[in-house]
Amino acid sequence: MTDKKIYVTREGLEELKKELDYLINVKRPENITSIKEARALGDLSENADYDAARNEQAELEGRIKKLEKMLENVEIIEKIDTDKVSIGSTVSIKYVDDDDTDEYKIVGSQEADPFMSKISNESPIAKAILNKKVGDIVEVESPNGVYKIEITEIK
Repeated sequence: MTDKKIYVTREGLEELKKELDYLINVKRPENITSIKEARALGDLSENADYDAARNEQAELEGRIKKLEKMLENVEIIEKIDTDKVSIGSTVSIKYVDDDDTDEYKIVGSQEADPFMSKISNESPIAKAILNKKVGDIVEVESPNGVYKIEITEIK
């Protein structure tokens, strides 16, 4: 079974690498120190500090493994085709029913941030508009029902 590709921009890749580096070189040593200090307090069966440090260690190691796996399967978003919508495109859309407009950048799920108008390539809107062209009107399936949008610009 092949692992799922993780789509990221160059900036997103650098952020993932920075986070991994920070967890390995700063948080892991801090956690090891916390465990040693908690052990020194004595009875481990009733030691809340020790339990907390061990729980933190489990979360930390889990995140490190997840980041390492993501970095093994990363695919950098390079070429942006402005003829059709692709991952990495910035797209202006118009909602057909109410003439509202929005602009979104389509990124991989790891970089998605709706507050910064970055939507995941796995989101309903992105799925509907991927590989479409300016002027295309597509239907978007959402939990609130189906609605139509028109692609007005691709950057």
